[in-house]
Amino acid sequence: MGLFDRLKEGLAKTRKGFIEKVESVLMHGKIDEEVVNELEEILITSDIGVYAAAKIVNSLKDKIKKGEVKDSASAKEFLKREMISLLGSSSPVVLFGEKPFVILTVGVNGAGKTTTIGKLASRFRSEGHSVLLGASDTFRAAAIEQLEIWAERSGASIVKHQSGSDPAAVAYDAIESAKHKKIDIVIIDTAGRLHTKSPLMEELKKVKRVVQKSLPHAPQEVLLVVDATTGQNALRQAQIFNEAVGVTGIALTKLDGTAKGGIVFAIKKELGIPVRLIGIGEGIDDLRDFVPEEFVEALFS
Repeated sequence: MGLFDRLKEGLAKTRKGFIEKVESVLMHGKIDEEVVNELEEILITSDIGVYAAAKIVNSLKDKIKKGEVKDSASAKEFLKREMISLLGSSSPVVLFGEKPFVILTVGVNGAGKTTTIGKLASRFRSEGHSVLLGASDTFRAAAIEQLEIWAERSGASIVKHQSGSDPAAVAYDAIESAKHKKIDIVIIDTAGRLHTKSPLMEELKKVKRVVQKSLPHAPQEVLLVVDATTGQNALRQAQIFNEAVGVTGIALTKLDGTAKGGIVFAIKKELGIPVRLIGIGEGIDDLRDFVPEEFVEALFS
């Protein structure tokens, strides 16, 4: 199966819950106020968010007034263009600056952080980079074991302490080790924490501070891993993590298991944080760079 077909398959639930509804409304042929109102309702209930929906609908009304959108075909074409424009250009993880390039990975429990780290490590290794994983999720013994399996599978090194030890100390040791061994990339795992638990957010800030003591310009990437199935709750998570540690990019996982893929639009419109990666399945290759044109095209295909 080709990459685009895989993406289409991964977005099947969002397409069914969103695009098929749009198409059924547009079947009327004529684009009038009632159709526009129905479209707005579909956009909002598809987790695109109130602001993004309002922007799309206001632009649509303007185009109708100017006579640029007259029927269902031109309305559908307009929606595609508007959605691509809303998402902006592609913003993958780009390695820059002196080595090691440090990625601090954060998120709530069950979002798929450790798996995302493992898949990222595999990708970087296949591109010829040396990778070291920092097991700073010391809260869950299973997390350290899981990360060890991914390190072995991908050919990455790992720095770990005992379960229950200080997460910041692990992060520090990981970066010191990487500097000593001239490793290209360090990916730090952190304990899944509910964004409502303040002490855990303080601990996360400490990890970031300690990372900066070892390497002043690090972390170059603070990657928030978000489970797409949580829909609008993902937005709240992103806001709180962003306030605590300054999120630079988002990895949106489990898109294949939800009809709530519209959340990518809400994240972009309301927070301005780029979605860098999307997860559309279990396989290593199912963690993909987020390409807006490809994403929207797959939704409408």
